[in-house]
Amino acid sequence: MEVGGIQALRRWRAEQTGRVGLVPTMGALHSGHQALMTRARSESDLVVASIFVNPLQFGADEDFVQYPRPIEEDLKKCEEAGVDFVFAPALAEMYPSAPEVRVVAGRMGAVFEGAARPGHFDGVLTVVAKLFTLIDPDVTVFGLKDIQQYVLVKRMIADLNFDIELIGLPVVRDADGLAMSSRNTYLAADDRARALAIPRALNAAAEVAERGRGATGSGASVAGAAAGSGGAGVDLPAAVEAAALAELEPAAERGELEIVYCSLVEAATLRPCPPGFTGSALLLVSATVGGTHLIDNLPLEF
Repeated sequence: MEVGGIQALRRWRAEQTGRVGLVPTMGALHSGHQALMTRARSESDLVVASIFVNPLQFGADEDFVQYPRPIEEDLKKCEEAGVDFVFAPALAEMYPSAPEVRVVAGRMGAVFEGAARPGHFDGVLTVVAKLFTLIDPDVTVFGLKDIQQYVLVKRMIADLNFDIELIGLPVVRDADGLAMSSRNTYLAADDRARALAIPRALNAAAEVAERGRGATGSGASVAGAAAGSGGAGVDLPAAVEAAALAELEPAAERGELEIVYCSLVEAATLRPCPPGFTGSALLLVSATVGGTHLIDNLPLEF
């Protein structure tokens, strides 16, 4: 396994033939990242993992300085996963000066995480575009925990005509149900227990959706789909969102977490699902627990 910055990458890339897979990361790797690398290996002849903490996607009051950077441990995890080249550039290589030209994420980048973290997705898409240009991969693998990021990268690939196959890997969870995240290391034990309200909310929503599908086949309205409906016709997408909030709001009232957003949206557009919606949807959830910003999601079909 080779490790290097831009010049080393260019030399290595010029010598390679075959299909190249890319797994972009900010380091602080866990088994979820390794699953992405394993999938990239199955889809390509050579695998590049990038490790770069990108300042453009952090706000002024966020954790850029504190973000964990255990590089030696990360390199061991990359080697275990069969990575061929770890692209670990210095900050000055990626941004010799403050960039004047950036990718703008547009409407889909200004809602949910984009509203909570203004400019975040402009920074994400800018660095991903740079990685695509530098590495020239045939395929790239992203985790679906950051589902809004995935949707935006997919749109950027289409809009900017990158000839790259995008693969999304389902959320990898710890045994307690919490979605794996590098930021989970910030959680104290009691905060982690409080954070489990997030997967409980998703599970509750999934149960309501499943009952609704069972009652109607695949329709978007169901009698009694949600507890307390009294048998009246219930709009299933609204019932699903309500089920998630029924788990989160009591925890918020107890001061255990702060709800950032909980919304059911159309998967393709990230617009709120209208009454009677049918098709692919995403339940997007974000909460702050003990000062740590956490995100999760649930894909659904109506």
